[in-house]
Amino acid sequence: MPIKVGMVSLGCSKNLVDSERMLYKLKSHGYKLVTEPGLADVAVVNTCGFIKSAKEEAIETILELAKLKAEGTLKKIVITGCLTERYKEEAAELFPEADAVIGIGNNKDIIDVLDHVLAGERYINFAPKLEAELDGERIISTLPFFSYLKVAEGCSNCCTYCAIPQIRGKFRSVPMDKVLEEARELAENGVTELVVIAQDTSRYGEDLYGESKLPELLRELCKIDGLRWIRTLYCYPERITDELLETIACEEKLVKYLEIPVQHCNGDILSRMNRWGDTGKLEALFSHIREKIPGVILRTTLITGFPGETEEQFNELAEFVQKVRFDRLGCFPYSREEGTKSAEFPDQIDEDTAAHRADIIMEQQMLISAEKNEKLLGSEFTAVTEGFDRFGECWFGRTPSDAPDIDGKVFFTSPRKLSIGEFVKIRITDTLDYDLIGEVIE
Repeated sequence: MPIKVGMVSLGCSKNLVDSERMLYKLKSHGYKLVTEPGLADVAVVNTCGFIKSAKEEAIETILELAKLKAEGTLKKIVITGCLTERYKEEAAELFPEADAVIGIGNNKDIIDVLDHVLAGERYINFAPKLEAELDGERIISTLPFFSYLKVAEGCSNCCTYCAIPQIRGKFRSVPMDKVLEEARELAENGVTELVVIAQDTSRYGEDLYGESKLPELLRELCKIDGLRWIRTLYCYPERITDELLETIACEEKLVKYLEIPVQHCNGDILSRMNRWGDTGKLEALFSHIREKIPGVILRTTLITGFPGETEEQFNELAEFVQKVRFDRLGCFPYSREEGTKSAEFPDQIDEDTAAHRADIIMEQQMLISAEKNEKLLGSEFTAVTEGFDRFGECWFGRTPSDAPDIDGKVFFTSPRKLSIGEFVKIRITDTLDYDLIGEVIE
């Protein structure tokens, strides 16, 4: 009877890729993979430790698993990921229920880790973070037609509010031949949509080749048979080049979509964040992008309540959002993270004020999104089918304008049964704040 292992992957899509690599190793070694930790003999938790809310989710998950272990349902718990890497000194003590507490450099040795715990040992080990593997076989855990393609590990930007460089180490690109080899294999296995990710995708290749090779990588990906949609997430504003914009504009398989996290627009705040730009530079950048890529969908993320943010600086941010009119936007209250430079800044903003300001921006964006969606009535789009909503009695999926997991959906009726991953032509008949409603047109 094979030992059953359940994986709980928390946090971002980059963490998910790490989990998928561990899943492949486990299955290849004869372990039976189960989707519910409550049905497993061993639970592996790949934690996130980026901000306070992510840490709280990880701790809550571990405590729930500890309860299952106490009841005898679960035999062993293994904890890895950003939370353990960040708090390696305290992690083993904080979670006495865990049979193994390891760092991200140990993920490649997950079989050896399980050997230790199944032999009755409590295993604590933190291999150097720079030993975290950059590539390798995976079991895709997303819907079968799409996959994330992680092209780099770590980050060297050192934003003052961010702990990622401490947790993940310096930016390290995956060699291009390895990226393309993985992409070809994914396409051969039925993946039609690739989402290219890294902490800073626009920096791809700088460490290996002396300059950004993202445009070249994207052009090479477009040559792979079977791929239909390729999108790029996490491009930094200062690294948006005309070569990148022209590549996205010209290549048919590249969806006209760019995620550019700017975090704020006020020059003083951005300087204190160790980020690029100011309101004028950012407005000029987004105007230039829209000129170069007609119809481009622009997504960004913002932070409110950063230390020292005045009412005037917040109002400047709100006016910036109103003027640029992003197609997609996420706004988050500042999270004071120990070990980061900004945590030591003297002029901290109270959490309620930061949260209230984030709510104002999101309410503003909801109106912008609703107005933009209203203009799409009667428009026709290609959409990819993700599933059937039994309550709404309709299908749902995404247009090229929406990234998996973070953007909206389109709900649509069809005169025939569809397949998951099937691309269909739809006409928009109604709208919601962030979602669309339509019908398949044959």
